[in-house]
Amino acid sequence: MAKHVFTVPEMDCADCAVSLEGTLKKSKGVINVKTNFATSELTIIYDEKVYDEQSLTALLRKLGFSGALRTKTLPQKTGAWWHRKTILFRAISGIITALGLILQFIGFSSSVYIPIYIVAIIIGLYYPAINGARSLIRFSLNINALLVLATIGAISLGLWAEAAGLVFVFSLGEVLEAYAISKTRDSIQKLIALSPKTALVKRGEKESLLPVEQVKIGDIVIIKPGEKVPVDGVVRSGQSNIDQAAITGESLPVEKNVGDEVFAGTINLQGSIEIKTEKLFQESTLSKIIHSVEEAQLEKATSQRFSENFGRYYTPVIFVLAFLVAIIPPLLFQQPFRPWIMRALVLLVVSCPCALVLSTPVAVVTSIGAAAKNGVLIKGGIFIEELARTKVFVFDKTGTLTKGQPEVTDVIELGPLPKKKIIELAAAVESRSEHPLAEAILKKGKHEKLSIEQSQSFEAITGKGAKAYVDGDEEILVGSLRLFESGVGPDKSELITKLQGEGKTIVYVGKKSKLYGAIAIADQIRETSTRTIAALRLFGAKKIIMLTGDNKATADSIAKQAGIDEFEADLLPEEKVKVIKELKDKYGKVAMVGDGVNDAPALALSSVGIAMGVAGTDIALETADLALMSDDLCKVSYAYKKSKKTLNIIKQNIFLSLGIITVLVILALAGRLSLVPGIFANELSALLIVANGLRLIR
Repeated sequence: MAKHVFTVPEMDCADCAVSLEGTLKKSKGVINVKTNFATSELTIIYDEKVYDEQSLTALLRKLGFSGALRTKTLPQKTGAWWHRKTILFRAISGIITALGLILQFIGFSSSVYIPIYIVAIIIGLYYPAINGARSLIRFSLNINALLVLATIGAISLGLWAEAAGLVFVFSLGEVLEAYAISKTRDSIQKLIALSPKTALVKRGEKESLLPVEQVKIGDIVIIKPGEKVPVDGVVRSGQSNIDQAAITGESLPVEKNVGDEVFAGTINLQGSIEIKTEKLFQESTLSKIIHSVEEAQLEKATSQRFSENFGRYYTPVIFVLAFLVAIIPPLLFQQPFRPWIMRALVLLVVSCPCALVLSTPVAVVTSIGAAAKNGVLIKGGIFIEELARTKVFVFDKTGTLTKGQPEVTDVIELGPLPKKKIIELAAAVESRSEHPLAEAILKKGKHEKLSIEQSQSFEAITGKGAKAYVDGDEEILVGSLRLFESGVGPDKSELITKLQGEGKTIVYVGKKSKLYGAIAIADQIRETSTRTIAALRLFGAKKIIMLTGDNKATADSIAKQAGIDEFEADLLPEEKVKVIKELKDKYGKVAMVGDGVNDAPALALSSVGIAMGVAGTDIALETADLALMSDDLCKVSYAYKKSKKTLNIIKQNIFLSLGIITVLVILALAGRLSLVPGIFANELSALLIVANGLRLIR
């Protein structure tokens, strides 16, 4: 089994994509086909025993498409919509038709304006005729085939103005639709535009400007102020502020120092820095984002499958109905042929379900692109629908609702020493420890710019703490109260009990027989947690649940601060999976928010797995249904709101397109609609659908 991605210029509409996909899937040896009309790309998974690159290309040509294998790792940036020959031909046809209409209106003879109409029709029908012929060869009908049939019918009835008018309105509609559809492509095109083309590489003493594809892992890359970072890497020298909004969606620049990670596509705002390359360009975070968005556009939503299946059966029914309308009244009821043939032609023109076929993909592609621009990767339309219908959200605690980094919150004096001295002594002992609580104390000491002495004879005491000599022969103990012979006086015990009730860990500092102070340490809740929970409720979430392996007291404290409805504490990873299963059985759809690595099993089991802070994390990028590039928890509520708005627009589009088709078919059957207004109404409905979907760009 192998896969190829082809660029197919002729596949520039949803109807063309659906038709080609359906035909290829019937071909022996083709395992699966995915089309993306927004990027004019076709992905074919096939049996290598049946096909190779050349035979697949030949198959496409046989079907009337000049597909070319995409050779680059990233999709190519497409040209402007007005550069396409089909659009130019249609625009020229429209101008010539307008000229003919003006001459006819002024009063010129038919010998003058009819030849002009003929030229306009030939130019305007050139590409629709080719496209329509392809659809007929595949035993399917699209708007191009119907347009050609209607135009031929109008000409056979001597309706030159109507025939030219059909082409004119169709051309105008196609030009406007091409412009509108080009807007849906903007998101991935902007991502592609972020990709730097070259990098200044330093090898030994030599500096060379190389294509990014030639940069190797371990190469030193120099990035000057104002330049884009060409590859993922780690800062080796220098300091700067980096605008990484394109990757993480962060609105403010991020300070980068030696040892910090930087991503391709971000912008170095100030200061020259050197980075050590850690990933090849095609494996960079930016490349993975582009591929993720590209793949997401191929994953069809449930409503899109409905639209395509509806069109597959609806079009042949309409064609048969039009044929019966044209022949039954004249043959059985002695009616004149001309008006009934006209009704049949109008019926064919107005009944094409282009608007319905466009209703879902335009909204989905636009939504995925807009979300990616804001640092949220959605892996497909199906997950947009799943998230929009979700009422229960489950959050991991550590690193998700909290920062995942213990911090000193309180320092309590229990003896003669001031707070700063207590931190100095504790930091001196803990400077030789690797415990997370020790890191919190050292971080506090550095933040306060305290003078931290070197300790000697450090000894870790399992389950209790540590001790070491500080200031010469003074042995200082840091840890639980079990290390000390003296207890806490009644004047301070109430405060310490209160802090413990808030889920904080208390570390005592002093000599064996004398306490100097106590340090309260906690994993702080994120500033955005409370806002996110409130926003989720505002947008329709009914229940918010927290899962954690931490103790009940800490869990209870965080839950109260964040506004969580329920929580489960003291959970092992496999127990989180069990809870998710129980919640799905009870509530149906459940969304899980976690860090994407430790919570992978629970994220995989949930209806929608949302991994946060995954910039540079390959596993989370590839496995999560939704990936938040930064640690901004507000992106969860943004994604929820965006998914709900997308689903609403999809529903609006489907009902609107079905409603318009129904009205137009009734008017055509009743003889209350002529050819030109009919095709104008059909094109207008498609434009309305596209315009409604484009609202999601905001």
